[in-house]
Amino acid sequence: MQLSALTTRLIAFFALLSAGSLSASPLIDQLIGTTTHYLEQKVATHLAASTRDARFEIKVNRLDPRLRLPLCPADAIQASLESPDVPVGRVTVRVTCDSEVQWRLFVPATVELYHQVLVTTRPLPRHGVIAAQDITLRERNVGNLSGGYLMQPEQAIGMRVRRPIAADTVLNPSQLEQDETVKRGDKVVISAANSRVSVRMPGEALESGSTGSQIRVRNLRSDRVVRARIIGPGQVEVAM
Repeated sequence: MQLSALTTRLIAFFALLSAGSLSASPLIDQLIGTTTHYLEQKVATHLAASTRDARFEIKVNRLDPRLRLPLCPADAIQASLESPDVPVGRVTVRVTCDSEVQWRLFVPATVELYHQVLVTTRPLPRHGVIAAQDITLRERNVGNLSGGYLMQPEQAIGMRVRRPIAADTVLNPSQLEQDETVKRGDKVVISAANSRVSVRMPGEALESGSTGSQIRVRNLRSDRVVRARIIGPGQVEVAM
């Protein structure tokens, strides 16, 4: 449907912040109510799909009290998420009135989503291995956590810290790495097997590595150096 010149002039892109009252006009109240109700439904749907329990708060930014547009009939006002794709953090909601007088406004808001996430209980040194007493679960606004976060203690316990981490810091996956299961110089058992035969021989690790990684190992019987995959503490395997 073609929009009239009057309608075109009424399509506004209002994201102005103001120190004025949030209830400066019935239109402001309508915009706040519509935006809040829409985001409540959108966030609830998002949480149901993620199967995670969380608490959330919605804050609509202050709108310019000078905004002058006709009120929209209750059955003609609609809202949709303009950005981003997920309703967490800073969001923009498109509010549209499709009645005799048409207008479209973009309302900025913030969705604060609170999860129980892993937080350090003390400063952790570089290359330190995380123990159960080093972490705890605390509620944090995950909308502000751009680096991600962890929600289960087993995701962190036994992992090694890449760099120093201060106390009361939310842990994220990029800060952690697997601890070295085998260290250079360790004595290991080299296993090799196929469907018909299985052999084991003594070896020495020439490199350090974590479970699943490939390292160089010296076969102490033949003095031959091979590449083997770490399968556990003191255990490596080679393809046969």
